[in-house]
Amino acid sequence: MSNRSIAGDAVAADAAPLSEARRPFGSEDWWAVAIGLFAIIVAYALFASGGSIKWLAVAPAKWSGFGQLAGDLGRHASSYVALFVAFAAVFSVAIAALGLPVGKFLAGFLVVFVVSALIFAAGAWAQASRYNLEPPLIALALGLIVSNLFGLPAWLAPALRVEFYIKVGIVLLGATLPLTLIVWAGPVAIGQATIVSLVTFFVIYGVARTLAIDKRFAAVLGVGGAVCGVSAAIAIAGAVRARREQASVAITLVVVWAIVMVFALPAVSRALGLPTGVAGAWIGTSEFADAAGIAAAQAYGDFARHAPGVVAGAPDASLQAFVLMKVVGRDIWIGIWAFVLAIIATTRWDRGADGVQAKPSAREIWTRFPKFVIGFVVASAIVTWIASHYTLADYRSVVTPAFVAPIVALRTWAFTFCFLSIGLTTRFSTLAGTGARPLAAFTAGVAVNVVIGYLLSVHLFAPYWSALGQ
Repeated sequence: MSNRSIAGDAVAADAAPLSEARRPFGSEDWWAVAIGLFAIIVAYALFASGGSIKWLAVAPAKWSGFGQLAGDLGRHASSYVALFVAFAAVFSVAIAALGLPVGKFLAGFLVVFVVSALIFAAGAWAQASRYNLEPPLIALALGLIVSNLFGLPAWLAPALRVEFYIKVGIVLLGATLPLTLIVWAGPVAIGQATIVSLVTFFVIYGVARTLAIDKRFAAVLGVGGAVCGVSAAIAIAGAVRARREQASVAITLVVVWAIVMVFALPAVSRALGLPTGVAGAWIGTSEFADAAGIAAAQAYGDFARHAPGVVAGAPDASLQAFVLMKVVGRDIWIGIWAFVLAIIATTRWDRGADGVQAKPSAREIWTRFPKFVIGFVVASAIVTWIASHYTLADYRSVVTPAFVAPIVALRTWAFTFCFLSIGLTTRFSTLAGTGARPLAAFTAGVAVNVVIGYLLSVHLFAPYWSALGQ
């Protein structure tokens, strides 16, 4: 494998060794949207006809002994095989459409699926919550251990598609988040995200410039910390014409802090006894990558689910709050920052230089906009329309177990594929050598980000986040 890493919400070169520039039929974003919505439509069609995909969306039941676990896995063996075939089929269509080798993907995906199933089984242990052994954290930690102590065979790399898995999972997440909830909490999320995005960017940019870091590099660092981690760093590096190695350093710093936060934020939230919605909002404000943040938010929600009464709030509220803050609130700033900084770079920083780029148009915002957010909103609209035909009691007793719960299971599988892939493609040896000055500038933004996120989530907007899922 190459010495670059994957983290958060983007894929580095080693996860996709073949060029992704050659995409005959659509982009990865749109294929993630298509797969997520296809699963939701099939699930609803079966539900409307009196059936369900529960038999397919399988996961290990709670167990306290290995005999009990083995018995459960044996009874549902055919469902696990069918689930693998279903995932492999829809993913293979997308992989082929993107011009990538399907055979190499399937060989690695079989390993990813089997290991993810074992991670699910470990998370279903009756004592797992006591030791904070939640599936997202197990997947990430296991991947990091294997990658850094043993290394990976090259044939496994094509299946470690972090960004693809997380986008599919986020679209599926929309089916569990009614549009009415987004409308209600959306203004709060966007307002909180705006505060964080502006303050964190200017702190990182200001410290970087004080440390005599090039303004283009400072801009990449600033947006990487203020918005959406790896994707933002890549987008801004292209918008301001930063050097490739500068984008690589920014990505490395995002990787370092994303890994730290995925373990630290749930642990601190648990120590403080924060309600699930509040903790999710803090994680969404303070994390630097979608995948790592979802792992942290889901881990906290799983803790609340397995230890009722220890923290307040519905278990799903932590993930809902995270998505509202990060995906709905912060991620939309990628296009805005890319557009604004492209204008500044071309009209001021590049003035008088040879090969000055043309003045950017508003189309830049659409180019940089994360398209999977559209799928998330459409999925949310579908479940909102379905819910409108039921009373709240009937929705919870009829729709949730037969329609929503299986989608939640599919979403959790997709997220687990992602978390495992992050760990397996992150090498600690590549995280060194970033330099003291970029590290100092980015870390200053981290400190401000975490503090502001805590104040906004735990104090100023706490009533909104605490009420999620109630």
